[in-house]
Amino acid sequence: MSTRVLVTGAASGLGRAIAGHYAAAGCRVLVTDLAPDQAGAGPLPAGEVSYHRLDVRSEQEWHAVRDWCEEHWGGLDILVNNAGVAAVGRIERVEESDWEWILDINLRGTVRGCRTFVPVFKRQGSGHIVNLASMAALMNMPGMASYNVSKSAVVSLSETLRYELAPWGVHTTVVCPGFVPTGLDTSLRSSDRLLADRAVQLIRNGALTPEQIAEQIAEAVTKRRFLVNTHPEGRRALRIKRLWPALVDRQVAAMWRRTKELLDAQDAQDAQEAQDAQQPPRPQEPTA
Repeated sequence: MSTRVLVTGAASGLGRAIAGHYAAAGCRVLVTDLAPDQAGAGPLPAGEVSYHRLDVRSEQEWHAVRDWCEEHWGGLDILVNNAGVAAVGRIERVEESDWEWILDINLRGTVRGCRTFVPVFKRQGSGHIVNLASMAALMNMPGMASYNVSKSAVVSLSETLRYELAPWGVHTTVVCPGFVPTGLDTSLRSSDRLLADRAVQLIRNGALTPEQIAEQIAEAVTKRRFLVNTHPEGRRALRIKRLWPALVDRQVAAMWRRTKELLDAQDAQDAQEAQDAQQPPRPQEPTA
């Protein structure tokens, strides 16, 4: 029988590319996303592809997806925890509700997926978990605290499971892409206009396509490779960080000093606009 693959957040972007890659390879694929039905999710990739609603924040919906896999497929071979959102902003400007939002999706959504399907994989004595993290999890650049934390925790979770699940024949891969034009910018939350604009441009101008990332993921699963650092510039940056950390410290500090100057100017402009908005309108001069 063909390989059984579940991909979260797969109606668009990288998730859709992953689903399409596996479907084209002859796998059975379950596309999951927030749309209530297949019609709402849009056209699915060609092949043996099904759709099921899944909000990764809902344990009940995770159980429903697991039940579907067991009923229709008798289990699952590859779980791809792809669903995610993005946020940028200085630490004091990111609201508590935004921290809860990003952690509930990026981290807890991944945890729920693992908790739901690990018992299935253990009973089978086989399975592969693919968790989508980010290059941000390895570099931890300033102005991205909530996103960095959510993705760094996914890396930590994945490394833990790599060892914990190995005795049951269950493998783990964590993927750390750089910027990819996936539409992630449409979910971006930020109270820092400058940082948000910069993030949107970086995402939209990503050097690799979702399809190229999907191909790397499939190859890593086949070879049972743990870490996938997808972008050449990401691999280079991480190597420099490990070999010459003081150099990276200086470069990041200089970059953030320049950014601070722009943020200070933005703050001054916002304060002036707010002050002007509170000024009462000037009385009009009487006309003759």
